[in-house]
Amino acid sequence: MASLLAALGNIGKKQLSAVDGRGGWWPLVREPFSGAWQKNQECTVETGIESPALFSCVTLIAGDIAKLRIKLVEKADWGGFIETESPAFSPVLRQPNSFQTHVQFKEYWILSKLTRGNTYVLKRRDARGVVVALHVLDPARVTPMVSDDGSVYYQLKTDNISGLAGDLLVPASEIIHDRFNCVFHPLIGLSPICASGLAALQAVSIQKNSSLFFSNGSMPGGILTAPGKISDDNADRLKRHWEENYTGQNAGRTAVLGDGLTFTPIRMSSVDAQLIEQLKWSAEVIAATFHVPAYKINVGAVPSNNNVEALDSQYYTQCLQKLIEDFEACLDEGLGLHARKDGKLLGTELDLRGLLRMDTAAKVKAGAEGIKAGIFAPNEARQWFDLKPVDGGDEPFLQQQNWSLGQLSDREEIDDKPAVAPPEKLPEDEVTDEELERTFHGALSKELDSLEYA
Repeated sequence: MASLLAALGNIGKKQLSAVDGRGGWWPLVREPFSGAWQKNQECTVETGIESPALFSCVTLIAGDIAKLRIKLVEKADWGGFIETESPAFSPVLRQPNSFQTHVQFKEYWILSKLTRGNTYVLKRRDARGVVVALHVLDPARVTPMVSDDGSVYYQLKTDNISGLAGDLLVPASEIIHDRFNCVFHPLIGLSPICASGLAALQAVSIQKNSSLFFSNGSMPGGILTAPGKISDDNADRLKRHWEENYTGQNAGRTAVLGDGLTFTPIRMSSVDAQLIEQLKWSAEVIAATFHVPAYKINVGAVPSNNNVEALDSQYYTQCLQKLIEDFEACLDEGLGLHARKDGKLLGTELDLRGLLRMDTAAKVKAGAEGIKAGIFAPNEARQWFDLKPVDGGDEPFLQQQNWSLGQLSDREEIDDKPAVAPPEKLPEDEVTDEELERTFHGALSKELDSLEYA
């Protein structure tokens, strides 16, 4: 807390104001029509999350990102990034705070962003100024503020679990602010619930109406009709008698009607109202606003394409990638990984292999193809399956018959030449006539001697 208070010294007497006149926050209550709040039909995060489709989208996205391991990577001399360890950053990435695991921390981060449009993370530093804890704050208790010189601050209200015992004003350097869909102001994000809230409210209303209908013994309301004129007192008495004896828990009991009374149902049936079609439509609208393929939340059939990798790739690119990139960039900036004095370029990455953790066939195929193409060393692929390294498996390899285009071109030039070069003509020894004559007489004498003894 001391380091946080020290950071407040620069505020001085600056004039601060909320960023947009709404208290710095998109209202948590939206009225689909005038007077909806008084009728308890307002659209809030709490009411919207009651929709199964909206709940499925939010928890699916947050859960998928939460299961991706955070890697601390360092830029190597050859240009790529390799995983590394750092005593200043690795501990807080493994355990962001004292009451959340790294999985719960990431899940809460994404849930706040999806449901509120903003995620505010308070940084805790030690005496060295190193971030040792990260706390995701309740977005309803945070208000972005802007000073007269354009500096950004955040007004924080009491949050006991994060150690804030009173209202506090902190500079932007102590807050990681991840925002979503900044339509009206660059510091104010909007949740997709702003677009899907009415569809969610419709789905919730349909379910509540159906629940009320079936709790009434599946008997709709109706009209008691008398053949003649009756007084208001008799009408009230008959209505009260009918509601007390034949509705609610008493629905379905046998009613005895006299004096020509008849009962006519007037409520529209579920078939006439097309409830199933309406629920499916609202679910599809909600999935579209979150960019989630409808089949992921059990709306409609799974595409006939049985390529799981292609389907997951579509889900990643249209739904998860932006959230993942934002998460990594906010962590890099919040931890100061790009502003190191030792010259090392560090960063964070979410391990996307976690998306295929249970898809063994896809992992085997990716590893085998990578090894065959010389991208991975065998030991690198074995590590995916928690297998120990083997001798000779630390380097990528390729088959020897693979030739580069340049080598193939050189080989064609070689093939055009004769396969075996003719032997070079050796120079003749220079001899005199006397040497030739002696050689000739010597050979002749040997031949004559052989004839004489034969």
